[in-house]
Amino acid sequence: MSPDLITCAALILAYLLGSVSAAIIVCRLMGLPDPRTDGSGNPGTTNVLRIGGKPAALLTLAGDMLKGVIPVLVAREYGMSDVLLSAVGVAAFLGHLYPVFFRFEGGKGVATAFGVMLTLHWGLGAAVVLLWVGAFALTRISSVGAITAFVAAPFLAGWLMPETVVGIAVMSVMLLARHKTNILALVKGTERRFK
Repeated sequence: MSPDLITCAALILAYLLGSVSAAIIVCRLMGLPDPRTDGSGNPGTTNVLRIGGKPAALLTLAGDMLKGVIPVLVAREYGMSDVLLSAVGVAAFLGHLYPVFFRFEGGKGVATAFGVMLTLHWGLGAAVVLLWVGAFALTRISSVGAITAFVAAPFLAGWLMPETVVGIAVMSVMLLARHKTNILALVKGTERRFK
């Protein structure tokens, strides 16, 4: 198989894997409400934590992170460049945001982006995760953690793995755009905190 066909296959399969919504599947298996219609309406870890508790949220987090990890690891085995690896990561991320299997109603992409970055460069991924944890610990607001981490992510990528900066920037911009309502709620002082 030619390198171009391998790249196309990797991008398509990454998108399809990204389209498998861990939040929706976990909630169905555990008899919980559909996260698209309950709580905040977002099929992601934070909303599953609200409606289903820690076990369901941890399963969702693991599933969504693996969607970012697995495609990048497989693509690396085929000797793809760092630029292409980041493109494969973006494809998985887009699958999470716009899942073909769930009427294109996806989450905000935080966990999948974490998985992608941890696999591309463990130091980059760890730094972004630590920024999220630190901001969340200070404010108890999940969206503040995400906004802080992904504003910084492209700059960290430019320092640690410049070949991936475009892919990381694309994910960051799209992720921040998905947090538009959270940003407006933060400005108004109505964003929900975790106790």
